[in-house]
Amino acid sequence: MATVTLKGNPIHTNGELPAAGSPAPDFRLVGSDLSDVSLASFQGKTKILNIVPSLDTGVCAASAKRFNELAARLKDTVILTVSADLPFAMNRFCSVEGIQHVKTLSMMRSRSFAKDYGVLISDGPLEGIAARAVVVIDKNDKVAYTQLVPEIGQEPNYDAALAAVR
Repeated sequence: MATVTLKGNPIHTNGELPAAGSPAPDFRLVGSDLSDVSLASFQGKTKILNIVPSLDTGVCAASAKRFNELAARLKDTVILTVSADLPFAMNRFCSVEGIQHVKTLSMMRSRSFAKDYGVLISDGPLEGIAARAVVVIDKNDKVAYTQLVPEIGQEPNYDAALAAVR
């Protein structure tokens, strides 16, 4: 279990992020077209998982926009924003905000992704959704970098995530 804060108040996750160097846990998430998406869907690419509670918050929206800007400069890399939001809401957000380089994935059918990645919030007002985190997975599906953002209201360390891609 890890501890993060929400407006300075401690809340807990169900576990820990996968360790750098370990195999990335496979996942089953829902794509924008309601199809099932797994780790194998991005085989041979570096993956940046931008895990957020909901794109319907300012900080989550800001991180999606920032990663969208960065994605245009990255070769053989896909940025996946993962949240509990429904694909319909994610599509609407991307359309309104001009997000074209980030793929959104939903946990709407299962919270297994959040459990397997150790980011499922287990108490407090956000119980049942994911804490803010970034996981970089290399082309061989090994974890290269992780950050569990200590305060949910803060943005992740973009520079560190990008450094792990290079």
